[in-house]
Formats: sequence, C-alpha cells, structure tokens
Amino acid sequence: MIKLTQKLKDELWWLIISVDYDYSRISIADHEICSETLILWLEDKQDFKNSLDECLRLDISLKNFAKMIRAEGLNSYEGTKTHPKKGFVFKTRIEINEPVRWYREDASAIEQQWVREAALRSVLTQLVESEVFDG
Repeated sequence: MIKLTQKLKDELWWLIISVDYDYSRISIADHEICSETLILWLEDKQDFKNSLDECLRLDISLKNFAKMIRAEGLNSYEGTKTHPKKGFVFKTRIEINEPVRWYREDASAIEQQWVREAALRSVLTQLVESEVFDG
C-alpha cells in the first residue's frame, strides 16, 4: 500500500472527476526513475498539457514499485523446478530478476509501459477503495 498525502489524494480525485470517472482517459504523459522514486506525470488524454509542470506529478517509492511488480508477478514466470535433494519436480514462479532491476534491464519498452500503467491502476484502485472504505 502506498502512502498518499491528503494533498495528493485531493489532486487525484480532481483528476478523476475531470475525466468524468473514465479512468481510461488518464494517461502517463512522462515518467522518470530517480535514485529512490518512480515519477509519473499524469494528464487527461482529452486535455493534453503543454508542459510537465501542468501535469499531476505522482511519486512512487521504488520500494513500493518493486512490491507492485512482485505482487503482479511481472518479473517472473510459471515454470518447473526440481527439488535439489529429493529430486521431485514441482511448479513454481521463477523470478527473472529482482523487480526494479528487471524493470530497468530485462523488460522490453512495452513491458515497462505496462508496468507503469499497472502502478497507476494500483494507486487509483487504492485511492478509490480507501475512500469508499473510509466513507
């Protein structure tokens, strides 16, 4: 779960209301990974902004970003392994790389885009569910 400040919650709700609750209209205008943060700049697809300063900035810590990748199983695949001592074969999730490293080094451009969109969906879902639950 990502810690959202009240100001960010208010800004996200304003964005949701401005797109008439049509979440598919919310797009990621740009993104950047800093040392400890994934930054997403959000905008309405039907009201493109001229600069990133006009977009809503959403900061997600890399720790939370990694949790999202791992929870969705994006950095792993279903495979089979052999038990090292007992020799039996079993199905398991096989991790390709640790989540953030997988995102930076192994994921294709389209996979990176899917991960960013999944992160945005996760934040929006958390926002809506927490407000409905609290209200």
